[in-house]
Amino acid sequence: MHAPIKTVLGFALAGALQALAPCYAAQADAPVSAAKAALLPGDDFFAYANGNWLATTQIPADRGSWSSMAQLAEDTNQRIIKLIEAVQGDKHAGAEARKVSDYYLAFMNEAAIEAKGVEPLRPALKKIGAIADKTELTRMLAATVRADVDPLNATEFHTENIFGLWVAQGLNDPKRNMPYLLQGGLGLPDRVYYLEDNERMHKLRTAYQAHIAAMFKLAGYSDPETRAARVFELERKLALTHASREDSADVMKANNTWTVADFSQKAPGMDWKLFLKYAGLGKQQSFILWHPSAVVGVAALVKECSLDAWKDFLAFHAINTSAGHLPQAYTEQHFDFYGRTLGGTPQMAVRWKRALAAVNDGMPDAVGKLYVSTYFPPEAKAKLQHMVSNIVQAFHVRIDKLDWMAPATRKEAHAKLDALYVGVGYPDKFTSYGPLAVKADDAHGNAERASRLHYQQQLAKLHQPVDSKEWCMPPQLVNAVNMPMQNALNFPAAILQPPFFDPKGPDALNYGAIGSVIGHEISHSFDDTGSQFDSQGRLRDWWTPSDAAHFKTASGALVAQYSAYKPFADLPINGQLTLSENLSDLAGLAASYDAFKAANPQADDRDFFLGYAQSWRGLAREQSLRRQVMTDGHAPSKWRTYTVRNLDAWYKAFNVQPGQQLYLAPEQRVRVW
Repeated sequence: MHAPIKTVLGFALAGALQALAPCYAAQADAPVSAAKAALLPGDDFFAYANGNWLATTQIPADRGSWSSMAQLAEDTNQRIIKLIEAVQGDKHAGAEARKVSDYYLAFMNEAAIEAKGVEPLRPALKKIGAIADKTELTRMLAATVRADVDPLNATEFHTENIFGLWVAQGLNDPKRNMPYLLQGGLGLPDRVYYLEDNERMHKLRTAYQAHIAAMFKLAGYSDPETRAARVFELERKLALTHASREDSADVMKANNTWTVADFSQKAPGMDWKLFLKYAGLGKQQSFILWHPSAVVGVAALVKECSLDAWKDFLAFHAINTSAGHLPQAYTEQHFDFYGRTLGGTPQMAVRWKRALAAVNDGMPDAVGKLYVSTYFPPEAKAKLQHMVSNIVQAFHVRIDKLDWMAPATRKEAHAKLDALYVGVGYPDKFTSYGPLAVKADDAHGNAERASRLHYQQQLAKLHQPVDSKEWCMPPQLVNAVNMPMQNALNFPAAILQPPFFDPKGPDALNYGAIGSVIGHEISHSFDDTGSQFDSQGRLRDWWTPSDAAHFKTASGALVAQYSAYKPFADLPINGQLTLSENLSDLAGLAASYDAFKAANPQADDRDFFLGYAQSWRGLAREQSLRRQVMTDGHAPSKWRTYTVRNLDAWYKAFNVQPGQQLYLAPEQRVRVW
């Protein structure tokens, strides 16, 4: 599912502004209120299933959105904090657990952070200020590259660094790890924020430029407004070279292999050998450029733009990305723009929540080890593995029934299912933090060292065999993922608990909630992106022309269906941008229903569909919802619930009739897998 269903082709289950949040108690909204009695499931199934929750729930002041999954994540975090606090008084705690505790304590030591001021950042700012020519600029730009993107497993395309690095097996050679370069350098979420010509975007751009100036002023820079204007104009020029979010999701457009020589020939204007050397990539002979236009654009802008503009750009982003580990004035300014203005969130999260987020970012697997040692029961793993087997079998059966699929294509589809790796709970191997120096009085330094260690560990993978069972998310994350190149699924421990999943709970609710997630993740192997990878994870066309044409036609119908939804009068859902997730919602729900009925032929279908709809309980503030619609590959939760209108069984279960708003004639219902 893409946070990260697809955050996570990463495919994580939830996007940045909403979460997949199944509610185990499907009967919670069962009592029929007067308002609900007047509301037919066929008119608005989301409101019908979730009416009481929607009427009685408020978004917390420190959130841009809220859901029952967000509540589950909140409960999980409370557990983790108690584990971290227990380490502090445990003389027998291991070295890694103590590092987790010290990392957390350093962030919580607000007095020490205030006393240091911006001094922890001064060495970096001094180096930037001393840049004297484009050669030194190139070295400095290279030194900012970090492994903070993941286009397939987490649909994470954004980085404030000039480029983001992703290390993974090759698109065309699954037995070899490759370096992928992705576009970066923008402080706003996406190129559309710089380029769209409307009043709302003009106001956001003005606010962003004011934010840049405010950060410069806090750090003691002269003439902050002039510097802010230079930074914004450079970012605007970068945005012009960036690929759109829709193009970023197209793997075929990302499959661009460049040699070292290609950089100088295709992207003149910068010393690429020097850049790659200082980025730690000097020994690499070939790269995959996810966004070649941005690479060309950066080189041209290094040559074109003034040294002062680039120095201001580097200084601002150094401050901006460090704001959370600097004194409160920096943190407040950062939140004021990104939280209040962009996200519509009234209040910053309390410090312990931000401290835990910092530890999860810097030492995710170490925190995960603490969590699973206490909170992951074996029976949860066994029950989920059984459900996965049933839903995989349902996919096998559905594939055999596809009258449009040629035998050769069907054979490879079965092979993908047979080769699927399903990770449940936690990985076989955890990341080691032995080399990481953690100091209980150095919040900023801990974050910097953790980021550099992660980068070095990712670079090291370029000289190691591909690990087909490597995880891309830690056990304490309430999420799930399909990794198309590895042909693998991850179901972290934190999602395998009520209200999302109860190993002792009824099948109707478990299959409606976690079952639809399992089906969603499996089906990512066959969505518009996953279907381009074979059973070995190689980017290969294994479809016959007629099969591909049928799939494209059916997918086009789903694009049209979702493009007709309008969360706002001036902002419809982008059916193409959300296609992968919508395909997986549809196929996953259908396969989970089949598996449920195979195991429970006499069970009531209503509970299954209510369990699904209640798994998408969610509320979002206007700013957050708008940002999601513009940039997220997931449709907002309400419209994801509407997937049910494509399943015949839903009509029968709730007596949905022509004339009701969600009714589709049988021939209009989208059927793919």
